[in-house]
Amino acid sequence: MQNIIEAKGIARYYGAVTAVEGINFHIGPGEIVGFAGDNGAGKSTLMRIVAGDVPHSKGELLLHGVRQEQYSPKKARGLGIEMVYQDLALCDNLEIYENIFLGREQLKFKLFGLGALDQASMLDQSERVLSTLGLRLPSLTEPVSALSGGQRQLVAIARAMANSPRLVILDEPTAALSVAAGRPLLELIRRLPENGASVMLVSHRLSDLIETTDRIYILRRGSIACELKTSETTEEEILHAMAGVGETARAASTDRSQANCAPQSEGHSLH
Repeated sequence: MQNIIEAKGIARYYGAVTAVEGINFHIGPGEIVGFAGDNGAGKSTLMRIVAGDVPHSKGELLLHGVRQEQYSPKKARGLGIEMVYQDLALCDNLEIYENIFLGREQLKFKLFGLGALDQASMLDQSERVLSTLGLRLPSLTEPVSALSGGQRQLVAIARAMANSPRLVILDEPTAALSVAAGRPLLELIRRLPENGASVMLVSHRLSDLIETTDRIYILRRGSIACELKTSETTEEEILHAMAGVGETARAASTDRSQANCAPQSEGHSLH
């Protein structure tokens, strides 16, 4: 089955500074794949490359088997890639349904570049998106400012899912939440493949990766150090791999039974 996304030798340079280099990974249909690493390991840069925010300096990025040239956020979204940033990018003064359709507002008519918002259609579609995802929120006409942190995360993910994406990138979705507040969010993440979306999950909270992912890529100093099969690893093994302790970790690939997580060469990287 064709991968949703595949990276081959991806690198990003800022002058003499290397942000990421030699990145190889893939995410298949229906997969939830985690990315873990210390600050400065290159996770943010890699996410922004996949989302089209930052162009890669070298290597190949393939979406649905097609090499991408002149890649941009608009092109990424057109190919079914949605990103939920850590700051959520919600507008507190707007209502829930307005945030779900932020940037994709629907009009009743359009004349000379002007039109009236089709509020009824956006409300109806927002309700259907939330129902499909199994989410319950206050009235969709409540302002986002009235929501809790966990509810805001749910709205941000619902906004991404409203565009029927093939891949959703989640940047530290539970970072600002307590364990209890993050529980509904983790349950939602596990359900996203049922709604047709693979997931690229970046998190410092290793328990979240253990609970939700199929595989985990470990980034260290701008490179992928190894790949772990989640069902066969522990938080301790992930920490060892992140720190470059030198332990051998089990990998998900069927053509190799082990992946060496030895320390990488010294170098400068950006997060």
